[in-house]
Formats: sequence, C-alpha cells, structure tokens
Amino acid sequence: MTALLFGILTVALVGPIPQALARSSWPLHAPRAAMTLWQAIALAAVLSAFSAGLAIAANLLAPGPDGTPTSNPIEEIDRLGWFTWSVSVAVFLLTLVIGARLMYTGLRVGIRTRARRNAHRTLIDLVDSGNARAEAGRDIRILDVQHPLAYCLPGLRRRVVLSEGVLARLDGTELAAVIEHERAHLRARHDLVLEAFIALHEAFPRFVRSKSALGAVELLAEALADDQAARATSPTTVGRALVACADATAPHGAMAVGGPTTLVRVQRLAHRPASWQMSATAYTLAAAILIVPTLAVAIPWLTELTRLLSHP
Repeated sequence: MTALLFGILTVALVGPIPQALARSSWPLHAPRAAMTLWQAIALAAVLSAFSAGLAIAANLLAPGPDGTPTSNPIEEIDRLGWFTWSVSVAVFLLTLVIGARLMYTGLRVGIRTRARRNAHRTLIDLVDSGNARAEAGRDIRILDVQHPLAYCLPGLRRRVVLSEGVLARLDGTELAAVIEHERAHLRARHDLVLEAFIALHEAFPRFVRSKSALGAVELLAEALADDQAARATSPTTVGRALVACADATAPHGAMAVGGPTTLVRVQRLAHRPASWQMSATAYTLAAAILIVPTLAVAIPWLTELTRLLSHP
C-alpha cells in the first residue's frame, strides 16, 4: 500500500499536477512563489519515485515463516505470489532506471551545456567590438552585427551579449532595462533551475511526464528577470524594451531577452502584482507537497523497515 501511494503520488507530480499548474494564470503574477512551488513539485516527484522503490524493497524483505526478513527470491515468490512479486520487482527496477537516468541526464546536460557556453564565450570575447563597454560594464560584449541579439551566458565568466542591431533600437533607459534583465538571470542562476527541470523532464518516461512544465518554468524565469529590470527602471520602459527585442535570438545554452513569450510578458507588466495572500498560499502548498507526504506515508514504512532490519 505504501509503494502504491508513492507511485500514485509520483505519477501525479510529473503529469496531472504540472499540467494543471502550467495552465493557470496566477503564477505569472506571483512568479517567485510559483517558482518555489514548481521546484517543490519537482523535488517531491523525485523523492516519491525513490520512496516507491524503497517501499517495494521493504516489502520484498518482509518477514518470512520464521520471522526473519526474506532475501531469497523463491521464498519471496511463495509468500507474495508470482504476480505480486513480478510487479514489485519490475517497479523497483523501473525506479532504479529512473534514478540512473536522472543522474546521467543531469551530468550530460550540465557537461554539454557548459562546453557549449565555454566555446561560445571564447568566440564572443574574440569578436567583441568593445563599444560602450566601459560605460555599461566589464561583463558586456558588443557584436558588430545588425541582427538583433540580446542574451546572457551564465557561469564563472558570465557575459551579457548585445548586438549593434539591438543598440540601434533602444534608448538609454531601455538599454539599461535589457542589461538589468540579463544580469538578473545571472545573479539568480536561473540556468541551474532550468537545467534541473530539463534533467527531470528527460529522466521520467514520456507517458507520465508533463511537456508543459519546462516551458512554464522558463516563462517564470523570464518574468522574474522582467520584474528586476522593472524595479531598476520602470514597467513601461521594460515593456518597450521587450517589444523592441521581441525578435532577438540566442544560441543554445544562453538566455535571450526576447522570444515567443514577449507578448505575455508585456501584458503582465501592466497588471498589478499578486496579493500577499496568493504568494503565501503558493509557499504553503510548496511546503505541504514536501512535508505532508513524508509525515503521512514515509514515516510508517521507515519504521517498518527499521524493525525488519533490526530483527534478530
């Protein structure tokens, strides 16, 4: 029963719950609280998946006829029945596969993304025109191209990359808003959050994971950066800058100020921020998603597992 509850919770946390949250409109008005809720859901999904596997392992080690934990497959089959034993082993192996895929995907995404960024950062430093860098900051790189480019490269040697095409479109305050937007990404390390969600998305089987979770988190990261830029300048200035840079592009591994979500982000800047009650509710849900399943489900089977392992 414990394994079943954890399994149902895992499927819900990687499928229906993210889909419902991604369709909601309130997260854009409370992006920080919503981002916390998304991270709680992702962490709870991972913990629930591993807990389901451990609960099944505990079931396979249940006391045999003599009262000692069984570890012989034949004894386990006799006690549980062939069907139950087969399902338990299959789910336990699936949990191990998901865990291995999660670690492999996280390493692969991290290594590949950093290698791509390092190569691109080196290229940007070579072709940087150097215009206005002294006034804008040492992390600014200006490319002498007319195509609109405005993005950041996270990491130890972070960069904010702009093109002459973007500079020609923006006035001084709008340029300050774009630079602050990209620096907000760099300070908050939104790239690490997105990498974690990419790894989580690729680790779980396609038939249970939500396709909308990653897109929703990416939009929230942009909304948080927009809010930082709006505090440094003004919402109107940020809105004008976003419209001017709507067609700006960025290479893989970078975070662009423009993109297909520009219209939604401009519209949200004109709305009042969410009430503190909405944010408090989101934070409470995030805590509940992590704490309640642990108290209601995890503690009983941990107690049982401890009893089994300590049996003389």
